[in-house]
Amino acid sequence: MKTEKYLEQQNKLPKKGKYIIGEFDEETITVYQAFNEKIANFAVANQKFGGNHYSFTRMTWIKPNFMWMMYRSGWATKPNQEQILAVKIKRDGFEEILLQAVKSSYDERIFGSEENWRKQLQNSTVRLQWDPDHSPTGEKLERKAIQLGLKGEILEKFNKEWIVSITGITDFVKQESLQKENPNVPIERVLEFKNEEAIAKQIGMNIYA
Repeated sequence: MKTEKYLEQQNKLPKKGKYIIGEFDEETITVYQAFNEKIANFAVANQKFGGNHYSFTRMTWIKPNFMWMMYRSGWATKPNQEQILAVKIKRDGFEEILLQAVKSSYDERIFGSEENWRKQLQNSTVRLQWDPDHSPTGEKLERKAIQLGLKGEILEKFNKEWIVSITGITDFVKQESLQKENPNVPIERVLEFKNEEAIAKQIGMNIYA
């Protein structure tokens, strides 16, 4: 994992707006998940999710933004979020997830009518939320961070077709949680996509200029 100081990173990112920020290369993007030890150990050992403690009937949430995962998991201290996984997935798969995503709250600019939104939400296997990004010490930022909930068929594809690697990074998280305002963090930048305009329209994302 290549890292940089948090404050250095922030100078290279937009201060506000809705952008997908993450660690990526030409073929993959890293997303983060937090689980209990049994689920995490199985995933790392088998390089896929499964086992007696993982349920494919529940929605599971992925987060491309490391700091958002740290905020949600309390830096790996909240119950059933004590183990942090860095899941590297194919970028084509991530784009497919975004193109199928439906916001969990009504947005007239995207859906037109509330009835149309409810219909799309009911039929979609991907749910998205834009929430305030947070600093290492938990303060809200103006910039938004995305999280994506997967269930059903697309969760199966995520697990069987799109995962490139699963790495446990809890030791790194615990170490950097002690650095307070300026920890080392994975090198993250704003993602741009092949289907940029279609994705932006679908999820209400700003196009980075």
